Order: sequence, then structure tokens, then C-alpha cells
Amino acid sequence: MNEQQSSRVRSAYNRGLWLNGALEHDGRAPCLTGDVESDVCIVGGGYTGLWAAIAIKEQSPSTSVTIVEADVCGGGASGQNGGFALTFWHSFLGLQRLCGTQEALRLCRESEIAVAEIGDFCRKHGIDAAFRYEGWLWSATNAHQVNAWESTVAALEAENANPFVDLSPDEVKGRTGSARHVAGVFEPGCASLDPAALVRGLRRVALDLGVRIHELTPMLALDRSDPPRVRTPEGSVTASRVVIATNAWASRLPELYGSILCIASDVVSTARLPEGIIDGEDFMNGTCVSDSRLMVNYYRTTVDGRVVFGKGGGAFAFGKQIGGSFRGPSRRAEWVTRAMRAIFPSLENVPISESWVGAVDRSLDGLPFFTDLGRPDLICGAGFSGNGVGPSRLGGKILASMALGRDDGFSSCGLVRKPVKGLPPEPIRGVGGRLVRSAIARKELAEDEGRRPGFVDRSLARLAPPGLVPLD
Repeated sequence: MNEQQSSRVRSAYNRGLWLNGALEHDGRAPCLTGDVESDVCIVGGGYTGLWAAIAIKEQSPSTSVTIVEADVCGGGASGQNGGFALTFWHSFLGLQRLCGTQEALRLCRESEIAVAEIGDFCRKHGIDAAFRYEGWLWSATNAHQVNAWESTVAALEAENANPFVDLSPDEVKGRTGSARHVAGVFEPGCASLDPAALVRGLRRVALDLGVRIHELTPMLALDRSDPPRVRTPEGSVTASRVVIATNAWASRLPELYGSILCIASDVVSTARLPEGIIDGEDFMNGTCVSDSRLMVNYYRTTVDGRVVFGKGGGAFAFGKQIGGSFRGPSRRAEWVTRAMRAIFPSLENVPISESWVGAVDRSLDGLPFFTDLGRPDLICGAGFSGNGVGPSRLGGKILASMALGRDDGFSSCGLVRKPVKGLPPEPIRGVGGRLVRSAIARKELAEDEGRRPGFVDRSLARLAPPGLVPLD
């Protein structure tokens, strides 16, 4: 291992709460050296790539699978998110527009099954990912956000689907631990977990199934030969099928450059809380909470009594450059901490123990897509838009069916599609994105203060792609 690779290994121990713990006693898979052949080569060792590899080996044990990962498995968003395992139910309206009512309902039900399967998988394989089936609260922290969920709930009720439960103001306070919350609906079929423990557990299971994994092995080039070849610093993988599962880094592919906006989501973790400092038993037991703003606040507790609080809308990548703003401690930790203490004033004097940042692959319609890159032996899945922990389980099934050439309900589902294009080139993309982000920040500050946002800010905010919750 050269000095650059050794430095990258050492840096793996400064990545925030989840990965610091998961990597402390975990070994590394060897870098790829030399030229190898494989039936399937998966580029990316996060949730999507690992779930796909496991699904392929479970369905076709004789199929050889090789994963190349530029960092360590989980070194990207899979190990550095907030640990929310959510479904697609909150995205029903977008799915309905995309693929029709019945397919949207089917995908939502499949995503709910996927969350349950993650818990079952952890129990079966002894993965201590702190999986807690305590649901998700879609909430409002100001008057403007109240009933942000109304159109989604109404559309679902029209189809006799009722995944959300109305809560009284007292119930909302109990599940959020904060009087700042004024309304909300609850979805029981969601969970909180330790994301890095899950991804490293998936890595272990994949290795046990015979998947060859090479960490610290970035793809330098994808040769569009027949068969295709993935070139790495010290070798290559020639495969019958290549699956790209690199999350936000997929935006570097020419076919996807205008389809994915790479944006940071910043997260902080408190020290362990003093007893009784937050009055909310359900929240302390692991309920996931999100409010209804575009620059979403999302938060939950850990099994050892910390608050993990994240905020969307951080740094933008410039073109294909995904640099230091997406690695290491968050540069916006103070911004996130202020948002947390506005919702939890009792945490004013509780120290922040760690901060980190994850790269979000925001698609233009807020939904993931699974597609070929102009030929059936080159496959990609991306665009989870901040909701990848749960849906990546479903995404792995989709990619496995596509890689194995199966004609089934996964390979033909509504998410197998060409991604929506429309992002302008740089520097227009970066300048425009920052203008929109600033307008959103001003708009949401005015709403928090009970003021009507200005016309320009409202108009610019509507140009943002949908996030965790629908646009107004």
C-alpha cells in the first residue's frame, strides 16, 4: 500500500459519529492489483452496491461479483447520513405522476417491505445496527408548514391507503420532544438505525457470500469496450455487466451530468444528554422527525442518548468536482447547531461532540432512477435525493434483476427509466443554485418569524427540485 492510500486509511477515523465507531476495529479489503475478470463489476461499495451484490449472489450463487470502492465501504453518504430508514409513501404524488397510481402504490408498498427487511436482515446476520422500528414524524415547525402533507394524505386516502396517522398537538410534542412543533402526521413503518454499522455489516455478508471487494480502489475510467472494462490505479475489471452505484459521484458520468445535483447535507451529534433534558419518551426511543421545509431539518436520538440533527441545503458541487466540502467535519456545523437549538432550547449548553457531511444525489424530480447507459451491459442507479437508506434495499433488487437479465417486477418497475435532464452547465448551474439556495433560506426565515416572504424569494424557491417533502 502506498503512502497516499495509507493516508486515506488513517483519515477514515475522522468521519463523524457513525463511521468512527464502525471502522475502529474493522479491517480493510485489499486494493485491486492486476487485471481480473468477473461476471458483474459493481462500482461503489455503499448501500446500493452492496444490496445489489447480495441480491445477485442470493439469486445466482455461481455469478461472480466484484465491487470496487474508491474509499472504504460506507465512506460516502451510506455511512454519513442521519440514519433514517424511510419509505416512499411521502413521495406518492411524485411517483403517481411518474408511473401511474397502481405502480406508485406498489412501489410504496415495496419500499415499506424493504424497511422491514432491513431489520430482519440485521437480526438474521447478527448486524448490530441499532435498528429501532419507531416510525417517522412528518412535522411542521411553523404555521406555513402546517398541512404540507395534506395533498399526499388525501391522494392516498382516495386509494384506500392509510400509511399516515393523524396526531394531536400533545402527541406531536411527545414524539418530537419539542414544543416548537405545531402539527404532524406519523408513519409507523419507518425506522432509525446506525447507518455505518449497517453498511459495514452488509460488507461482511457480501464477503461471506463470495463477493470480491476492493476498497481504496477508485474507478479511473470506464472503457466502453465489448465487454466493458473498469480501469483502476493498479488494475482493471473486465465484466459482462458493469453496475454504477456511486451515489452523487454518478454525476460525473456524461450521460447523467444534467440529471443529478450533488448537494451536501450537514449533521451534528450532541454529547450524551443529561437525564430528563428532553421531555419526549417516544423521541428518546428513536422516532425519526423531519420538518416540512426545503432546507429540511431532520433529527433523532441514538441508543446511547445523543441527539443527531441534520440539515439539508449545504454546499453544491461545482460541475464534476466533489471536493472537501463533502468530506470530514461539517464546515456548517454552527449553522446546523443553531437550527437544532432553536427547536431544542434546552440543549443550549449541551456540547456538540462531532459533525460530518454527506453527499446527496438530488434528482430533478426527487426520485431515484435505474437506467442503462446506452447499452444493456452498463447499468446505473442514482438520484435517491436524501432518502436512500430504506429505498436502497429496493434499489439493490432492481439493479440485481437488471444485471441478471431478469424480466420481473423489479427490472420493469416504474423507477427503471431515463432520468429527467435539465440542469444547466457550469458556471450557470453553480451561480443559479446559490441564488436559489439563498432565496430559500430567506423565505424559510421569514416563515419562521411569521412574515410573508418576498415575491422574488418565493419565485426563486419554486425552481428548486423537490426534496424530502413536496414543494408548495
